[in-house]
Formats: sequence, structure tokens, C-alpha cells
Amino acid sequence: MADSKTALVTGGAGFIGSHIVDRLVNDGYHVAVVDNLSSGKLKNVNASAVFYHQDITHPSLQDVFQRELPDIVFHLAAQISVNESSKNPLKDGETNVIGTLRLLESARRSGVEKIVYSSTGGALYGDPSANPCSEDAPIVPLAPYGMSKFMGEKYVELYHRLHQVNYTILRYGNVYGPRQDPHGEAGVVAIFSQLMCDGKQPSIYGTGDQERDFVYVDDIVNANMLAIEDGDTTTYNIGSGTGTSINNIFSILKRITNYKWDAEHIQARPGEVFKISLSSAKALDELKWSPQVNLDEGLLKTVEFFSRTTSSAT
Repeated sequence: MADSKTALVTGGAGFIGSHIVDRLVNDGYHVAVVDNLSSGKLKNVNASAVFYHQDITHPSLQDVFQRELPDIVFHLAAQISVNESSKNPLKDGETNVIGTLRLLESARRSGVEKIVYSSTGGALYGDPSANPCSEDAPIVPLAPYGMSKFMGEKYVELYHRLHQVNYTILRYGNVYGPRQDPHGEAGVVAIFSQLMCDGKQPSIYGTGDQERDFVYVDDIVNANMLAIEDGDTTTYNIGSGTGTSINNIFSILKRITNYKWDAEHIQARPGEVFKISLSSAKALDELKWSPQVNLDEGLLKTVEFFSRTTSSAT
């Protein structure tokens, strides 16, 4: 039990955030959710959590902190689309940099004990010279999204140096699982699963040989929970250590869903990494974290979720 500690989750109506909220509620925390519902959904929010329809870039965020006085903050609210960040880098920076800075100011003023910052491993390192890459790999993002998330990391570190705000930074691989938005462009597993359950044809950008490090959402939640007590002032990759091609993802989903057709190949998108996987050796050593859900199991669970939502909609 959490001894009635208060956790605040930004982006808590979103895909990953809502799963973290569920775990926190289950573990006995009082949970406050901050989300502007630009991509999150109210139906994702645990009924036991307090919900604030609030944008992290707005000055009134401070009021939420003063009311809730959270002990720990999980910061997931972000602009997460690589494509959108390339089209509108100013909006991306406003949300991911200015929003994070406003959150840090609110946290400092209200005496937050720790911030767990959700970052991206998949977009920070560009196309690394060696895979799986460690946390020490050069930071060379190929799109504004990766840069804005890195700037958020630097501000988190700065607030520790200036104001002793404790933190853990988690750099995720490509997270997938139930509740991921199948209509956006950030989650290929969700998009493919929904389309194939609906009998529609998925599109693969480029050759499909590009590789990502896929991590099931429950494993991401576990990393966040471990970061409550451990990993102070440290940054960790959270990934499987294995790159999986988009073609391979399609093949596994095709088998699971009994989909009969091939995918359509369309023009590759600018700003996308070609091959990346993340070494989580440091997380294993210090956080005692390792992925527990293998790819086949995770994809099956994801398809089961989308097949239920498809059948309930008919």
C-alpha cells in the first residue's frame, strides 16, 4: 500500500498514462489525472481517480498542484507524433518543452518529492551506429519530437540541480497494447490491429524493413512503479533490446487475426529512424526491471482488445 500518498499523472487519460493510473489506484494511491483530452479519452480514466480537464501549458496548472499537493508526479502528457512535430515544430515545442517547464515550476512550488519523466528512446538516438544502444549513445534526433523530449529531460535535470527536485527519466521503446489510439500515426501495432480486425488493408511506409524496439504497456507500467522508490536522478532505457521489423509485426498480426491479404506499401515518411533497439542493461542492474511480456503474447493481448472493441461497436 502507498500509505495514502498522492500521485499526479499528466496524460492520465491517454494510452500509457491510464494504465499507470490503474496500477496506482490498485496500489492504494490517491490519484489525480491532468489531461486536456486532445488525444486521451475520458473513458480511459479510472473511476477512483480525480480528473482535471487541464492543459499543462496553461498557468492554471499550478492551481491543480496546490489543491492536490502530490508526493509524486508521472509526466506523460506530450505531443507524441513524429510526423506532426515535423509539420508544426512550434506546437511540439510549446507542449513538450514549455509544458514540461510549467509542470516543473508547479512541482517545485508545491513540494513534490519526485518526478518520473516519460521520454523516448526511439526518437532521441536517431539511427544509432550500434544496436541495441545504451543511454550513452549520441543524442541525434531526426525530428523535432525527439529534440523537444530531450529538452524536457534537460529541464528535469536542471530543476534537480537548482531546486533539488528528485527525478527518474525513462526512455521508452515503441510501446504498444490495449487502449492505444488506432487512428493516430504513433502506434503501428494499434493501427494494424484495428484495420485487420475490421478486414481493412494496412499501409506500410517504405519497405517495412525498418526496425523498432516493441515493449508491451504493462512492462512500461512496471518500470514506472519501480522508479517510485529507485533510480533517483538517473536516466534509463526501457526496451526489449531486440529490433523487430514492421514487416514482421504485420506477419505476426496476420497470423493472429487470420487476415487473408497483404499490406500496401506506400512512400516512406521523412524524419523516421530506420533501425533502433534499446539496451536496458542499466535498468536491469539498478531498477531490477526487465520485460516480462514477449512480443507474441503482447500482440495477442492487443488483438484481443481491438477485436472486443470492434465487436462491441457492431
